[in-house]
Amino acid sequence: MLVADLLRLLSRLLTASHHARPEDVAAAITRFAPLVNAREVVVYLVDYDQRQLRPLPGPEAPARAPIAVDGTLPGRAFALTEIYETRDEHAHRLWVPLLNGTERLGVLEAVTDAISDQHRHDLPLVASLLAELVMTRRAYGDAVELTRRRQPMQLAAEVLWNLLPPLTFIGCDIAVSAVLEPCYDVGGDAFDYAVNGDILRLAIFDAAGHGLDASTITSLAINAYRNARRGGLDLAEIYNSVDGWIARKHPHAFVTAVLCELNAATGALRRISAGHPAELLLRDGKLVTEFVAPTALPLGLGRRFGRSPTVTEETLQPGDRILLYTDGVIEARTLDNEFFGTARLVEFITRALADQLSAPETMRRLVHAILDYQDGQLQDDASAVLVEWQPTATSGSPPY
Repeated sequence: MLVADLLRLLSRLLTASHHARPEDVAAAITRFAPLVNAREVVVYLVDYDQRQLRPLPGPEAPARAPIAVDGTLPGRAFALTEIYETRDEHAHRLWVPLLNGTERLGVLEAVTDAISDQHRHDLPLVASLLAELVMTRRAYGDAVELTRRRQPMQLAAEVLWNLLPPLTFIGCDIAVSAVLEPCYDVGGDAFDYAVNGDILRLAIFDAAGHGLDASTITSLAINAYRNARRGGLDLAEIYNSVDGWIARKHPHAFVTAVLCELNAATGALRRISAGHPAELLLRDGKLVTEFVAPTALPLGLGRRFGRSPTVTEETLQPGDRILLYTDGVIEARTLDNEFFGTARLVEFITRALADQLSAPETMRRLVHAILDYQDGQLQDDASAVLVEWQPTATSGSPPY
């Protein structure tokens, strides 16, 4: 496709999207398939479990069945964010990762009579635009959300998922990737982050209790954290602000948390561990240390007991990774009451790093390993966040 033709296609897609409902996106894609020399173009979105790729429905969309992420080439395209091709006697198919920035949304399927280099060049650009359309249209209806759900979502989980930032951010110097389970019934676990200039501000929360009560407390913690952060408070002041709000509004509750700030230009890390499991520092594919924990009482208890937080400082080396997690990760257990444990967690992460998996794929596989370990029935919420620091000036090129 000539540049002018591609620009016309992108322009027509954008124009069509201005008045589109979420379910109209699939129809628009179908109508524009001939413009990319394809018989059919289909968008698949990954479900909340990240186990299936589910076709986005629409009045004119071709009929498709869900596709497993594990054990299929389309799933591999999603997992590794690479383009793959399949062929049979009837058609050739190109499977293109569907990315919103760096967050994996699903895959794009293009059915053609023959795959050309032009397809390989043009379709990733089209997929990028379609990802943007999916994300902007999703706010105007429920079609995108319903496509991603394999079962009804409990209210506590609904509250938290609507608060969370994207699961993945990858910049020039840092990568952040997170997971939450059980995704349809999570209550007290959550995370938040913001990248402002060279500073990554990150927090992970775990409210005591379960269900809607825990979700309500965690929601307050997230919003209080954002409010304090955006108000320009320093790390200790942020702790004090969130701690105070929880103590006032939920005097019998508390939230364990890690609040941290990473300077992506220097590798300087400042952190507060508020009654939370210690973060793991991994270097050269091996566990280096567990950070000091706790350095403060859980949020909601600090002011009540007159305890000020201690901010500790660490200096990272290029390539370092930090894993933050809630106790539900290591406390997942078999029917024989054998815990998943820290040693098994470290072994899993180091093996994934040896396999050179990306941060989001490492976390996807980790949460599935935890679920499988407990036969798919978690006793507690299990959440984790992986942070990678790889300064561009050191590597000479963007690391991710």
